[in-house]
Amino acid sequence: MKALVPTGDPAEPVVLADVPEPTPRADEALVRVEAFSVNRGETFKLEAPVDAERSGERPGKDIAGLVVQPAADGSGPAGITRVVGHPMAGGWAEFAAVPTHSLAVLPDGVSALQGAALPLAGLTALRLLRTAGPVLGRRVLLTGASGGVGHYVTELAAAAGAEVTAVTRDAERGAGLTELGAAEIVHHPADARGPYDLVLESTGGAALPVALARLARRGTLIWFGQASRTPVTLDFFAFFDGPESAVIRHFHYLDADTALGDDLAALVRLTAEGRLHPEIGRVADWTDTATTLTDLRDRRIRGKAVLTLS
Repeated sequence: MKALVPTGDPAEPVVLADVPEPTPRADEALVRVEAFSVNRGETFKLEAPVDAERSGERPGKDIAGLVVQPAADGSGPAGITRVVGHPMAGGWAEFAAVPTHSLAVLPDGVSALQGAALPLAGLTALRLLRTAGPVLGRRVLLTGASGGVGHYVTELAAAAGAEVTAVTRDAERGAGLTELGAAEIVHHPADARGPYDLVLESTGGAALPVALARLARRGTLIWFGQASRTPVTLDFFAFFDGPESAVIRHFHYLDADTALGDDLAALVRLTAEGRLHPEIGRVADWTDTATTLTDLRDRRIRGKAVLTLS
């Protein structure tokens, strides 16, 4: 089959190549991929050199397609079922072997493009808000709101009754978040008017301490990313200036008590009901993946980039 494989060359991060079709394990279904989406974290990983240790790696975590071979153990969707899936790798290909616990059925009202835009960003947003607990009536500061996670968090949190202040450097992006329910848009955490009951922080670097300072006494900051790729420095005594006895909680979206497939099904249901709106910034043929990756890396794409397989 054809698949996209890393090159280690920043100018052309992936190339189409012939690779063996995957052999599913007993608990995996074979999915013919119709569309996949790209996450910024995947573009970062593609920057690393392809050495002997990484030579067999193939990217791809967000896919939608058709089950062509059900799991041998009888779990998961039957054959010829439209699905959205979240494999840990290998999704940028004509076929992908996906654990059935990472699959959800796509109803007719949800397109493959919408489905492919849901998994990593949607799962992160859903599980992040579950970790935060009830947000009804709470003031929430969301940093790094320009990305896919920020899009979903804003819509889900606002619908749940939160007063969301979104931090985004992009004015156009801010307008879109307002339409999703954000109460206020600022372009730097220092411009945010606290105190906030909850801070959802994804940029790290110098932004995290600034956002932390806007937190209410005994409030909670959930740290779910480091998009700046810069470590954070914190001062113990700075907490006495505002967020005294605050909690900083680390978050990883795979550390959850629910199955990926169940949470994907919840995201699909919300989308089908018109309560969640995947933002698709670019649709392209998968032969244009290398260009799309560099445009995504350089922030020339707003919203999800979804690639289709003809």
